[in-house]
Amino acid sequence: MPTIVVDVMPKAELLDPQGKAVAGALTRLGHDGFGAVRIGKRFELTVDTADEATLATVKQIADEILSNSVIEDVVGIEVVE
Repeated sequence: MPTIVVDVMPKAELLDPQGKAVAGALTRLGHDGFGAVRIGKRFELTVDTADEATLATVKQIADEILSNSVIEDVVGIEVVE
């Protein structure tokens, strides 16, 4: 059965407090060289078929349910066999 992966990230213009906390921790632990860290969400949906109709449905679900369009963008929808 194929899996469709949906990646959701905070909008670029918004602050990412979780990412900022991780970036600070990396610096404190001596891991320099990271300018910024952004944290998002990954959803894996197992489907019977990954045809065009299913992908269109997943896009609608991603836009309406899996992400908050005010503060997040759906940045990727990918089929993983």
